[in-house]
This record gives sequence, C-alpha cells and structure tokens, in this order.
Amino acid sequence: MLDNIYIDTIAARLQVKDWQVENCLDLFADGATVPFISRYRKEKTGGLSDVEVSQVKHFQGVYEEMAARKETIRKTIAEAGALTPELDQAIVDCVESRVLEDLYLPYRPKKHTRATVAKEKGLEPLAQAMLEMRLFDPEKEALRYVKPSASVAQGGPASGATAASLTAREALDGAKDIIAENLSERASVREMLREVFRHRRVHAKATKAAAGNPEADKYRSYFNFSESLQHIAPHRLLAILRAEEEGFLNLEIDADPEKSSWQLYMDLCKEKKRPSQALANELRSACDDAYKRLLEPSISRDILKEAKEKADVASIAIFGDNLKQLLLAAPVGQKRLLAIDPGFRTGCKCVCLDAQGNLLYHTAIFPHPPQNEKVKSIQAVSDMLENYKIEVIAIGSGTAGRETGEFIKRVPKSPDIKVFSVSEDGASVYSASEVGREEFPEQDVTVRGAVSIGRRLMDPLAELVKIDPKSLGVGQYQHDVDQKLLKEKLDETVEYCVNAVGVNVNTASPYLLSYVSGVGPALARNIVAYRVANGDLTDREQLRKVPRLGDKAFQQCAAFLRIKGGRNPLDASAVHPEAYPIVEKMAAGLGVSTEQLVGNESLCQQIKPEEYVSGQFGLPTLNDILKELKKPGLDPREEASEFAFADDIRDIEDLKTGMELPGIVTNVTAFGAFVDIGLHENGLIHASQMGVKGLAVPSQVLKLHQKVRVSVLNVDLERRRIGLRLVK
Repeated sequence: MLDNIYIDTIAARLQVKDWQVENCLDLFADGATVPFISRYRKEKTGGLSDVEVSQVKHFQGVYEEMAARKETIRKTIAEAGALTPELDQAIVDCVESRVLEDLYLPYRPKKHTRATVAKEKGLEPLAQAMLEMRLFDPEKEALRYVKPSASVAQGGPASGATAASLTAREALDGAKDIIAENLSERASVREMLREVFRHRRVHAKATKAAAGNPEADKYRSYFNFSESLQHIAPHRLLAILRAEEEGFLNLEIDADPEKSSWQLYMDLCKEKKRPSQALANELRSACDDAYKRLLEPSISRDILKEAKEKADVASIAIFGDNLKQLLLAAPVGQKRLLAIDPGFRTGCKCVCLDAQGNLLYHTAIFPHPPQNEKVKSIQAVSDMLENYKIEVIAIGSGTAGRETGEFIKRVPKSPDIKVFSVSEDGASVYSASEVGREEFPEQDVTVRGAVSIGRRLMDPLAELVKIDPKSLGVGQYQHDVDQKLLKEKLDETVEYCVNAVGVNVNTASPYLLSYVSGVGPALARNIVAYRVANGDLTDREQLRKVPRLGDKAFQQCAAFLRIKGGRNPLDASAVHPEAYPIVEKMAAGLGVSTEQLVGNESLCQQIKPEEYVSGQFGLPTLNDILKELKKPGLDPREEASEFAFADDIRDIEDLKTGMELPGIVTNVTAFGAFVDIGLHENGLIHASQMGVKGLAVPSQVLKLHQKVRVSVLNVDLERRRIGLRLVK
C-alpha cells in the first residue's frame, strides 16, 4: 500500500476522497482489474468511473517508482554523511519528481566540473566566506590563497594546497565557480526560475540545415515562431521539438536573463547584510555565471520537458479517444462476405468469408489499368456472389479503393447486398505479423490482408485487437510522445473496449480473449484449447475447469465472457455470477422464473431495487443489474450503414471552392479533423471551421469514422492540400 502522502495527493489530483483511492489500491492488491472494479465494485470505490480507476492505477505506478527512488537517494546521501533530519523529512514529504531531484542535486556524484577543480585547489573556504558575506575586500582575502607558504590554518586554503601558480584573480574566479554551482543546485532557486520560465515565450528559428532542405518544408510555419509556453498548443510544441531534434530549428525560452540574474542576486542578499561594493561586484558576476552557464540551459530543458509531458498527455488522450471510437465502430455482424483489397498493377485480391469469418475462397481480378480485364472481372465477382451467397461486400479504402467501388457498381447483384468502404490502416501489418502467419500459414500476405479487411467490417473490435494500435493511423506524433505512457493508454483503451462490449467465449479468438479482465494471453490459449477439446461451453461454471483458471481469475473474467444459448440465460448477460442469487430472489418476488424475468422490461420495472440492498450489493450495483436484465447482453455499438462519395469528384483538380461533399472522418487531432472525400488526399477541417464560435475542441465535435458533409474552402494544388468547412 502507498504511504498516506501519496494517497492524499492522488485523491487531490482526481478530486475524490482518500477512502476511494485506498479501496481502489486494496482491490488492485487483491488482483482486481480496472474493468472489474469500475463495473462490479462501485460500492467499494464510491462509484469511480473506469477513467478514474485507471488514473488511480497510473499514479500508483508513478508513486511506487518515486518511493523506490527516494530510498536510493536517502541511502546515497546518508553514505556521504550529509543526511540531516530536515533533509530526510523534505525527501519523505516530496511528491513531485523534479523537487525530489532538486533536493538530491547537491549530493549527486559529479563529473569533473569547474567547481570541483576549484575545490581541489582549496578555494572552498574563500567561496563560503563570500557567500556568507564575511569579507569586505574579496581580492585582499584572495591573496591568502596565492602565497606559496599559505597556512593551512582555519580560514586558509585546504591542507597541502600551496597554489603558487594561482593569482588573486584566479582564486576569486575559482571561488565564484564554486558559488555558481552552489546557487545552481539550490532547490528554491531552481523552482523560482521554473516559475519565471513557465510564463515566458518560446522562440524558434530556422537553422542553416533547414535552408532549401525539402525535409524541413513541413516545419516552415515554425521558421520564425514565438508563442507563450502557457498557451502553445500541444501539437505545435511537439512539432517544434521534433524539428529541433532533426536539426531544423533552434529553440530558446526568453526568460529575460538580466532580470533573472538580478533576482538571483537579490535572493542571495535577502537574509544577509548589504555587501561591500567590491564583494557585490564579485557576487553579481557569480550570479550571472550561475544563470547563463548552469541554470538557464538546465531550467530551459526542465521547462520544455515539463511542457512536453503535458503535450504528451493531451496528444495521448486524443490517440486513446480515436482508438476507442475505432474499436467500437459499428459492426455488420455475422454475414457472408466478399472482401476486396484493391490494387492497380497487382490487381484486386478477393476473399470470400463465411458468417464466422472463415476463409472459403480467394482469387485475384484485374479490372483496372494496365490489364483492364473488366468483363472477366465482372464475371468472377458475379460467380463469387452467387456461389458463396454473399450478403456484404467490403472494399479497402487505400490505393484504387475508389475505382474499385465504381467497378463494383457495374457488377449485377441483388439490391440487398450492401457495399462498404473499409479502412486498410494496419492490414498490411497484420498480414506480415506472427498472428497473421499463425492464422493463415498456407496463404501469402495479400490474402491475409484481404481477410483482415473483411473481418474488421464484420467485427472491428475482434479483428483490430490483433494489430498494434500504433499501426492504425488514429493519432498524431505517436513516435514523439512518451512511449511508456502511450502504451499504457492504448492497452487501457483496448481493455476497456473489449470488456465494455463483452466477448462470446465460444467464438472469440485468443487475441480477443487475452484482453478480457483477468485472462491474459496464457489463460486465453487455455480457454481456446479447452473449447476445442470439449466443445462449446454451455455454462459459465465450466470456466472453472479450464486449466489454471482459478477462483480469482473466474471472479475477474466471468461476467465479461458471454455464453449465448446456454443453460442459464444470465450467462449471456453482463450480470456477474456472484449476483445470480439476487436475480433469483427478484424473480421469486414476482412469482416468475429467472428465464421469464430476463429480457422482460415490464417485469423489471416492477422491481424495487432498494428492497434487495445488502452488505455486498448497494443501489449502484442493483440498478446496473436491473438495467442489464431489461436488455441482456446489449451490444453498445451502433449498426453499420452504407456510404457513398460524390460521383463527379475523381481528382483534386475537380474540386471548386464552395462545393459541398459527403465525407468520412479519418483522424481527429488537436487542431482539426481529416476527412476522406473520395480522393487520394484527405481534406482538413481546421478547428476554426467546425461551426463553433471561436476554436472548437475537435474531439468534442467530431468522431472517428463519422459521416459528414463538408464545404470546400480552398485547394492548394501544388502542395496537394484541401481546406474544408464542416456543414453538418
């Protein structure tokens, strides 16, 4: 369990009660997962949402690392004999990593610095006397450190230091090096300067390497850029930091060096008597050096890092939102399906799948240039539609996708057959992956890719969990943000989506099962192996027979695994097995069976949940049970619907300002949304063009794969860019 100081901090950050955080931590220690806690332990957590429970888990990891770091720091300082009670308490009370590292900085083992050289020459007493302002004439005092016969008496140079080659000025300069390092390592000084820097502007200037370099062209808008650090948008900050990393920009924070250095000097003199003019000059010089040589570069890095961390969080949140929308996209369900991975020269790879997504047949057609085998291709598609009783056609949205859609319109077919354009993002990654090879060891990558396109239309969630989320094209600057934090967010999002929808235990792949609460890859393989050996499960209790699936795993996963058509109708619902006795009491109270109660809204409305409150089941859980009983196993996703692009738009040159067109949102960023309008180039609806007064928050206006109507604002033919305005 975390110390109280961390629990208090987490509670304050999330604006919840300490006991809610404590109970969450207790549940985590007992092996509970975020989906299980947020859904089935609401009484314990005070109704914390899945997002809040996830944040508690995140900060638990952060503060466990900090606690370990504190012990390392305390041990190091103690071994150096410098751990005072006051410093020890300051370390114990610390809850911010930058403050902790500031406290440790003076004691951190150092490389050979100008200050360490000066200390080796015995100049530390001189520096200390200057800092304490015990000198009137520093140059006169420095003479004591020059004489070859310098005494080792108190106040003189260190033992054995004769320093015959040292002049008074060199002694003073060495002492000032020690003072500068001392000032730069003071926690109060560093935090004071951080606060100054946080309110300043960041300036970006193009480097010589950017001149005429086509790789730098995408950063052109930042070649002479300046903006307040407090107001710079996350995507802009990440862009300029990437450009700096690539050598195309120089960055600096304008923190008014003279003012900052003067503030440093004033803080130094605050609790001391006014120094002599000679000493004041030396101290001012040391403060200038401390600021320009040590503090300004260090604090600039700290503040840019701090700003980047905030930008990372904002960008990763958008990435998570987009992934959630993609995974929860509308499925067409179990339909016999023809999937087409379009192509020009290499042809269109076609696969026929049964309603369970099994591969029945595959071939290639060549309806486009250079082969132009249109008649032969029409006949091939017609045969597949008839032979495999196709109900749905899925066409990849990549290269030749629009042209293939036009070709399919010419194929004679039943009006009941629906045609969908499907995003290809990540299909090639799946086709070359170990998962793809394991599923289709006898097929090449083109067949696997086409199958993936078809299956993701049937059930996007079940198929997309097989692909690294970073390959799905639903974020921005994914390689620039904190990779550990990104992975944590994406894993959390996938886990949320899988458990929010629920999983059919008798049809799910091991990849989908592995994201179920309490399961993981090993148990997922065991469930599939048990299913293969013993046939479909007919009762949730059978899960206990799966090797290594013990009571704790059963508690965590059972309610998220659904059994359709089983012996107990509750097994197809999100009601947890531990609540089955409560449901049976509800049914008995109405004089009906459980089977009669499940799915009967009128009967459910007669139940008064407060009559069934017990120690384990409070009103929040009982209300959830009633909601589930009314519509058991309801899929929260919408139904898929067809979509068609404008027929008369084939190329960017066909666009005219003011045109209104249908489109599909393909990506949502902090600054706008990208929309597919049926061309090779996506258009951009800037945040200012979303029909909201001022700058909109794009993720609050549009969602991934949302169907929209847009108006063309501008077309840049040279750069192949399209500006759009949201109509509806």
